[in-house]
Amino acid sequence: MSMPSLGIINFQQSGHKFQLCRYAPADDVAFFVRHYWVVRWDLAGKDPYTQHVIPNPCVNLVVEPERTAIYGPGKEKYGHHLEGQGSVFGVKFKPGGFYPFVKEAVSSMLNNPLSVEHVFGTDSRSLEAQVFSHSEDGRNVHLVEQMIRAKLPAQDDQVTLINRMVDYVYEQRDITKVEALCEHFQMNIRTLQRLFDQYVGVSPKWVIKIARIQNAAETTDGNDTHNWTKLSMDLGYHDQSHFIKDFKSVIGQTPEEYAALKRAK
Repeated sequence: MSMPSLGIINFQQSGHKFQLCRYAPADDVAFFVRHYWVVRWDLAGKDPYTQHVIPNPCVNLVVEPERTAIYGPGKEKYGHHLEGQGSVFGVKFKPGGFYPFVKEAVSSMLNNPLSVEHVFGTDSRSLEAQVFSHSEDGRNVHLVEQMIRAKLPAQDDQVTLINRMVDYVYEQRDITKVEALCEHFQMNIRTLQRLFDQYVGVSPKWVIKIARIQNAAETTDGNDTHNWTKLSMDLGYHDQSHFIKDFKSVIGQTPEEYAALKRAK
């Protein structure tokens, strides 16, 4: 199964360290859930590995031994330490798709994950035991989907609108300002900001920034030579130094440092 990077940094180079699969949800759940994902690794007898991921505007339910929780969108890249053998099962909700389950501002989840029991009434240790008792992805998808379906809220038109907005940002590389988003969707900027705070958990300005930086990182991953001036202009930056500053604030390295690290692998 061929997979997009899903925000994984240096996916082509790091893919041999682990296996990543994702699965589509059933139709009734698909309004809220983007996909289920599974990561497996076998580094027995090998050095541990830290895989970095660029944040995205989605809530994730992560099933992992003793760390199962529901995590809101982050604002910086984060690393997952892989060693020995293991796996993680996850649910990626659509932007805004988790809010109807809790009716609480998703921004409150920043650095404050929710328990599975609080939202879905399922004990996390029991869920872990069921998920990791075997390695059949289809069975786990069915198990977790049944848990979600039991608490499925009414469909919310705002979720549809938010997904149209986020898709527009990722598809239109020349979108650089929130005002352009407001103009296209004919929405007052304060209304837009409140909507994103409540449903998405991060600001529309952040979504625009992260989309451009993810685009830049993936472009860098796919090329051996780089023209940073052209790339910054392609992404709508009029000042290359601004592009470098944004890139480093998310990735933790300048574009040149990031490309050099990729060449060294």
